[in-house]
Amino acid sequence: MLLRLLPLIAGVVPLAAVFGAFWIGVANEVLPFCIPLIDGCVSISATGRRPPGSFLFRAVMMPQSMILLIVWFFSILWLRSLEPRLRWSTSVAILASGVIGSMALIVYVTFLGTKEPIYEFMRRAGIYLAFLGGGVAQIVIAFALHRISRSSKHDRLLKTARIMLGLCSIPLVLGILNIILKSSLDDAGNSENRIEWIVFVVMQCYFFVLYDAWRFTGFTAYVSARSL
Repeated sequence: MLLRLLPLIAGVVPLAAVFGAFWIGVANEVLPFCIPLIDGCVSISATGRRPPGSFLFRAVMMPQSMILLIVWFFSILWLRSLEPRLRWSTSVAILASGVIGSMALIVYVTFLGTKEPIYEFMRRAGIYLAFLGGGVAQIVIAFALHRISRSSKHDRLLKTARIMLGLCSIPLVLGILNIILKSSLDDAGNSENRIEWIVFVVMQCYFFVLYDAWRFTGFTAYVSARSL
């Protein structure tokens, strides 16, 4: 039962941490009061850079990287329980992208707030790879579930897979839009911040759908050993 809650934890806790850190910053007047998803007044990184909100941000996002690794690993086992002949390439893609995303998140949090050029590069590379790695893992899981549910003609899971794919498409579209805006506007800072917040929220919502799929299919796991 506790295992089944992992996607829910992976979805809820970072949302609470990021928005909590933001409002702590606003309350302590180190961040401006606004609605970041609409105004784009600050980046997500700003919430984790400035104390006291940064303490909450770092305390949650570092262990979040390990929670994500566990979620990706058990997602592979879940898909294999639905389809024992799951393609080997699918498992590798989920695990590889998940590991890259989780490790990149650690790099991002580690170097967040540093000013030296090399550390600034590590921070930027970390956040981009964290989004990319996590996004690829989500896409591969969604496509695998879509393929499995179509072959088994399971309408409920097929609907779930389509919702997942819909959520995955939003960051892709917004990513392309962000590139266009950065190349066409002199100052695209607010637009980039706004897109970053929306993408973050959408990617977290994906875990709620994954949790529902695990719960609906009754996914569980156990450990056994031969008696000595």
